[in-house]
Amino acid sequence: MHWLREFGPGILLALLVALVASWLGHLIPLVGAPVFGIILGIIINNTLSKPRGTAKGIEFTSKKILQLAIVILGGSMSLTRVWEVGAESLWVLLFTLASAFLTAFGVGKVLGVSGKMTSLIGMGTAICGGSAIVAISPIIEADEMEIAYSISTVFLFNVFAVLIFPPLGHLIGFSDQAFGLWAGTAINDTSSVVAAGYAYSNLAGAYATIVKLTRTTMIIPISLIFALVVGFQKRKTQGNNSRVHFSFLRIFPWFIVGFLATSLLNTLGCFPGTIPTYLNDTGKFLIVLALSAIGLNADFRKMIKTGLRPIALGMIVWFVVAVVSVLVQRTLGQI
Repeated sequence: MHWLREFGPGILLALLVALVASWLGHLIPLVGAPVFGIILGIIINNTLSKPRGTAKGIEFTSKKILQLAIVILGGSMSLTRVWEVGAESLWVLLFTLASAFLTAFGVGKVLGVSGKMTSLIGMGTAICGGSAIVAISPIIEADEMEIAYSISTVFLFNVFAVLIFPPLGHLIGFSDQAFGLWAGTAINDTSSVVAAGYAYSNLAGAYATIVKLTRTTMIIPISLIFALVVGFQKRKTQGNNSRVHFSFLRIFPWFIVGFLATSLLNTLGCFPGTIPTYLNDTGKFLIVLALSAIGLNADFRKMIKTGLRPIALGMIVWFVVAVVSVLVQRTLGQI
């Protein structure tokens, strides 16, 4: 009962925001519930302000529920299908991932964007938008403002991609599979990939969706790499202080292990019938819930002070990834 009194009000507030966001996301799928959750949370926190007694529950939701959502989403993944499509799209995936991170860190340094914001935008553009951003945010210890700004930035170019990719694909003369591969590797959010793919053709939409799910599994190795880098940096900075004991296990992203475990269970057929669909829907709603809490903690004044440089970074990284995806396909003769 004590835990419920302490955390319940904040969780309930985030839940109410998430329910409204889900309804709006259903009405306007191009925007989607996760973005509505962040926007509504920011509006409430920066106009009405949060009610007293909700801070701890909101903090719990933005961190612990976020990690639980990633674990549950794994239950909808089939590693067998991922392996099959991964073999077909391997080179495109590798080059787009590499170009996203190299561009993000290179241009981010030139523009003077903070390291954490650069990592979040690079991760979101390289892999899968909001899900990838929330996956590494606890590893690099990003704050709510950085998470909210990064997701909003990545979302902005998702909208552009949905609108311009299908006509561009027809203009270039993509086959259905080539366009599906382009959309699946160069558009970030799953709903946006699906929208652009099916706007081109049913075959392109189906293939784009599978490529996108394959790309999503890259959350696992990339998150582990971030954990290793952060661990190395902390060990280096604290190494001269003998009183500080650093443990890599404390920052290790165990929720990523959970994501891999639930994916494996689904691949082995442990989740029969429609259970993977329910797990997918549940995981997505929990992400909306967590992002609503992040919005409720985000300070809009800090976002304004950050300026337009992160948006410029997001635009450049997104453009580079889109171009590299086409160039690699052309080089391999897939277009």
